[in-house]
Amino acid sequence: MQKFLRSVFLPTVFLVAGFTAFVFAQNGQGLAGLSEGSSSDYYHTLIGTITGNWQGYGQLFTTLQGQWFWKIFLTIITAVPGVFLLHYLIIGPQHFDHDSGQIFYFPLFARVVHFIAAVSFSLLALTGLMMVLGSYLGGGTLVRVARYVHTGMAMVFILPAVLMLIMWFKDMLPHLHDISWMFMLGGYLTKKKEPVPAGKYNAGQKMYFWLATVGGVVMAYSGYIIWGMGTTALDTVRLYAIIHNVLGMATLAFYLTHVYMVVFAVAGALDSMKTGYKCKDEVDILHSRYKY
Repeated sequence: MQKFLRSVFLPTVFLVAGFTAFVFAQNGQGLAGLSEGSSSDYYHTLIGTITGNWQGYGQLFTTLQGQWFWKIFLTIITAVPGVFLLHYLIIGPQHFDHDSGQIFYFPLFARVVHFIAAVSFSLLALTGLMMVLGSYLGGGTLVRVARYVHTGMAMVFILPAVLMLIMWFKDMLPHLHDISWMFMLGGYLTKKKEPVPAGKYNAGQKMYFWLATVGGVVMAYSGYIIWGMGTTALDTVRLYAIIHNVLGMATLAFYLTHVYMVVFAVAGALDSMKTGYKCKDEVDILHSRYKY
């Protein structure tokens, strides 16, 4: 498997690079010349074009864009961290015996792919929020740079998303014990250390995996449709814009959850993506069904 992944790595890099160049070239022709001028001008023209018309998805998109999207995103970035702050103060992080032995969990190639995915995805989340809340940030250069970074990182993320899908497809398939994990929320609501029904990856990680990989590719494609709308039916652009935003909300919530779990909820969890090893005590408790 590792040899196969390495064999497709470089061709995929060139494919993504070529597709990126194609997207930027097409992006310059979008909206039949409306992209001339600054990115902020283009964005305002884009929104002004696909809102305000009550035919097709016009009314739905105008209502969502003007009244709901920014409110939901704002709620996610305030409520989700707030809930986790309460969890940290009341339950606290889980600690495991790092002298219990080490289990090799993540090969180097998987860690490199995950690192590229983590960096590009983090920038996508940050710049996406900056664009959604651009009017509150004063617009201008900051939001314009955010849009350029967002477009570039979307192309970068496709590579690790595809590779992760290949690497972890089998491990991320659902199992019956995932239902039990969800009912007990992975044991994160108790201070007791009892074995949790999970394989190499738990139900929460699996849900985030499918949303980030398959959902991420869908978001990349829908983003291309939105910014290349000069060649696409107006109502199709509205539909893809709705899909893009809804997936963005779900992905952002899971992203914040993933960051909290890795950085705060499980002490030392971040080290496993640096060294490739997890301590035996952690695996036996949080991944009790994993046969290592």
